[in-house]
Formats: sequence, C-alpha cells, structure tokens
Amino acid sequence: MADDMVRVEELEAALPSMTRWRVPGERSMDWAALEAGLGTALPSDFRSLAEAYPTLVIDDFLMVSLPTPGAEAPWASASRDDEILQDLYEMGDTEDYVPYPQPGGLISWASSNSGDTFYWRTSPADPDAWPVVVRTDNADWIEFPVGAVEFLAGVYGRTIDVPGMPRNFPSDDPKVLGLSDRID
Repeated sequence: MADDMVRVEELEAALPSMTRWRVPGERSMDWAALEAGLGTALPSDFRSLAEAYPTLVIDDFLMVSLPTPGAEAPWASASRDDEILQDLYEMGDTEDYVPYPQPGGLISWASSNSGDTFYWRTSPADPDAWPVVVRTDNADWIEFPVGAVEFLAGVYGRTIDVPGMPRNFPSDDPKVLGLSDRID
C-alpha cells in the first residue's frame, strides 16, 4: 500500500494544483461492491487515488473517472458496459484490443474533451500490472507499460509523451478543477 501512496504523491508533485482537492482522511469506498459489480479487482494505485480525491478534471481537458462512495455499483456498471468501445470493436476499429469483460479486455478510467479515451488492458491477471492503453481522437491506439497514476504523473511530469494529443497537452501550468462529492 505504501507504494501506491508514493505514486499518488508523485502525481501530486507533477500536478501541485490537485492537492487542494484532496479529501481529509480517506473517502470510504465499498470496493467489495464495486469489484463484485465490475467482476474484477482494480489497481491499488487507482484505489488510493479514488480514496484521496473526489474527482480529477485537469485543465478542463482530461477527466479521471473516480467512483463515488455510495455510487460504486453505477460506476462499475458504466465501466463494464462501455457502449462506445463495444461499437468500435464491432466496427473493427480497436486493433487487437477487446472490450471488458472479454479476457484482457479494456476498462476505461479517463477521457478527454477532444475524444481521447484512457483504458486499462486487464491482463496480466494482477491489476497492479495492467498497462494503460490510450485511444486518441485520431483513432491511434498506444500502450504504455505503467499504471494509471504513474501514467498521469509521467504525462504531467513530462516524462511520458502521448503522440497524437493536442499540442497544448499537457499545458505549462496544469490546473486541476474539482467537483465536490460532499454537500456541505
């Protein structure tokens, strides 16, 4: 678990504007319900991120889809029934990738407002070893041998380049916009 918080801290170092949205303590997620609904465990770095943050919208461009306490089942259901990915697959536009729950299928965890989608490829069996797969709005598929949090830290720390993304991605001073999942 310590490694996963290190990864979240690396992301915070690369994206300092996100820390103002960090939840004091931890958001209590019902991971058992979410994973039962989804049919798989999720990577522990993503779990750590979801427990620390209600949402991540970066530069009003990239949105990380974090589950909400009490709404784990709808999140799992939406992740499991990805109609856009299913349509792309049926049209033969996914290269060799397949939608989850097929073995090694893709689960989306983020998207951009220009049509890029960020997935995990659910193989190997250990979720902590799942690579990130990006489908750019140009229909290019690119795989990165890192998890979601390490991927974001690399993109915003400028050690990972994603070909085909807008020229201003990431921006020079990325801003994190937050949405609160609490009603004060």
